[in-house]
Amino acid sequence: MTTQRNRRRAPAVSVLLPVRDAATTLPATLRSIARQRGTSFECVVVDDGSRDESVALVRAFAEQDARFRPLVRPRRGLVAALNAGLEICRGRYVARMDADDVMHRCRLVRQRAALERDPALAAVGCHVRIFPRRALGPGMRAYEAWLCSLRGEADVRRDAFVECPIAHPTLFARCEAMRALGYREAGWPEDYDWVLRALSRGLRLGVVPERLLAWRADATRLSRSSPTYAIDRFVACKAHFLAEGFLAESPAYVLWGHGGTGRALRSALAAHGRTPSHIVELHPGRIGQHIHGAPVVPPDALPRLPRRPLLVSVAGEAPRAQIRAALARMGFEEGRDFLCAA
Repeated sequence: MTTQRNRRRAPAVSVLLPVRDAATTLPATLRSIARQRGTSFECVVVDDGSRDESVALVRAFAEQDARFRPLVRPRRGLVAALNAGLEICRGRYVARMDADDVMHRCRLVRQRAALERDPALAAVGCHVRIFPRRALGPGMRAYEAWLCSLRGEADVRRDAFVECPIAHPTLFARCEAMRALGYREAGWPEDYDWVLRALSRGLRLGVVPERLLAWRADATRLSRSSPTYAIDRFVACKAHFLAEGFLAESPAYVLWGHGGTGRALRSALAAHGRTPSHIVELHPGRIGQHIHGAPVVPPDALPRLPRRPLLVSVAGEAPRAQIRAALARMGFEEGRDFLCAA
């Protein structure tokens, strides 16, 4: 009788967990969800055509714990799996999770509390610890440190075009906001697309500044193996939203930085009819030259240029901090006059 009542009662949180051929990691993931404290939840497990023992594992787990709801589907891809699961989520909140990660036992209650404290927030992420540590190169360690430097809504909005500011398996959103946006196939990462669409529509996204998810770094996971998640696809995603947003009223912009990062962004923006009128560089050998028709100028020339949107496309947190400070001294306001887009 208790189990039947639990099935009928809508939970506060729906954990949305897509699965494909994850039998080796899935048991630890499911156990980490089952041990959540302080809030009612269900876990909608969407199997996307697994060919291993994933379905059997989930069904066996669900027989022992009615909070787990398997949805077994033919293989249609991650976006289709997410949307199918989202349709049957019953909670007021939806928490994303991946089948090879592990959540802290207080993750759901801490993220729920953050949204209940601030009704204007549509969603929050949280900090992560990437594992196994021996597999981490300098790039992943830097990304982890950057993610864990973001502590609230202002940081998410400021750095939204540097990298995706919310690791997808940490996303915890109001169900109505998640459903209003849904997921889509756009030719670039669906998680970054969701975040930038949310911000472009004026939704507020925050961060719970606690490590509440152990995020597995594995060469076999989709974000490491699919061309949809290649670096150029992230750049294409940024360019699309910059062209529709910050650069919507200005086909010409000023670009600070023309290293590998700046070159990639300039090329992606050109596909949207956005080209730099000037390029800002520190290298004395480049100043006075032209790059793709744009004159190269030093930073101290900026106040004398016609006011156009300025994009800072420089890799590295320390150089960006220095540029932000220099622009502030010149009277440029981040978000209004310039954006960082690494």
